[in-house]
Amino acid sequence: MSDCKILLTYLDSEGNCRMESVWATSVGAYYKIDNIPFFAPNIALGDLVSVEEDEGELHFDRLIEPSGHSTIQMIFFNESDVVRIAKVLEGFGCTWEGSHIRSLISVNVPKEVNYISVRNYLEIGEKEGRWSYKEACLAHKQK
Repeated sequence: MSDCKILLTYLDSEGNCRMESVWATSVGAYYKIDNIPFFAPNIALGDLVSVEEDEGELHFDRLIEPSGHSTIQMIFFNESDVVRIAKVLEGFGCTWEGSHIRSLISVNVPKEVNYISVRNYLEIGEKEGRWSYKEACLAHKQK
């Protein structure tokens, strides 16, 4: 097994083509995603994917096996809230990563976590104007 970067290509909210790289570990002929995407949709921590190599770079090809995790991308309106709120999310059983944009985090919701509780918390904060969030990859069933 070796660590490498995989490039994810996606369209932003304005229809522009963008690219994000994520760490991955080779697993046989495939790759397991090792970090939480900040911008790209439809990929989660632990997903097993195939890639295409182009000029020495690995590009996402397709999802082979979903991990069952969900990815939430959050932007905070007050940067000083980030660590405190991220700790609350950890209390739900989530993990998170901070980005180069200090007010932006990506949140991993493991399949064992009650997503409805997490979502209710996210909805309250969004309605209060403390943050905005996007369900970038939703594996949890909506109940």
